[in-house]
Amino acid sequence: MNRVNDYDSFAGAYAAENENSLLNAYYERPAMLSLAGDVAGRRILDAGCGAGPLTAALRDRGAEVTGIDAGAGMLALARRRLGDDVPLRLADLNDPLPFADGAFDDVVASLVLHYLEDWAPALAELRRVLRPGGRLIASVDHPFVAYTIQEPRPDYFATTSYSFEWTFGGQTLSMRFWRHSLHAMTGAFTDAGFRLTALVEPQPDPAARELFPGDFESLSTKTAFLFFVLEAAP
Repeated sequence: MNRVNDYDSFAGAYAAENENSLLNAYYERPAMLSLAGDVAGRRILDAGCGAGPLTAALRDRGAEVTGIDAGAGMLALARRRLGDDVPLRLADLNDPLPFADGAFDDVVASLVLHYLEDWAPALAELRRVLRPGGRLIASVDHPFVAYTIQEPRPDYFATTSYSFEWTFGGQTLSMRFWRHSLHAMTGAFTDAGFRLTALVEPQPDPAARELFPGDFESLSTKTAFLFFVLEAAP
């Protein structure tokens, strides 16, 4: 059995799926880019960059992007995609980050926080490396979805883990995530020194309607991820 959340064991297969899937390419990534807005000249940390699709999109929009990820295999794929003009670092969000205080104007955390049981250390570090007034733009599994997929239903207000298996390219990987209530999420952001400026439940990109007709209609009427825009308090 593969280790839990061992992305490096199937990095290539996962990256290929992520590139063009409905949930990633036509829902989550467009929403993150829309929330980021005009990023030209902004110093952005992509926290949990994986193989670098969001990193590349931000760079192509004129941002000065740095990527970090806990997986060496994922970073190797990101380096192949991005070349040598984007700094990439091996780093775990559970540990201190290798950057100076106020080094970034924005942090994007795309579908990464729900891997953490305790958000406090990671959010404290993300707040530290942001300049005052900088933004944290984050997406996570929607807490309502994470709650309803479990049987029997857990205590909604408790932080609980949930697991399932992903299969890509003939490989099966055991995945474990941590579900936090909406109140716990917003409280963690506030405690870390962030001010919530937007809470978003977006629609998928209309371009996906013809590519994924059945799944598009389903995703248009059921939420999957929750998006936050937060400002680093002075």
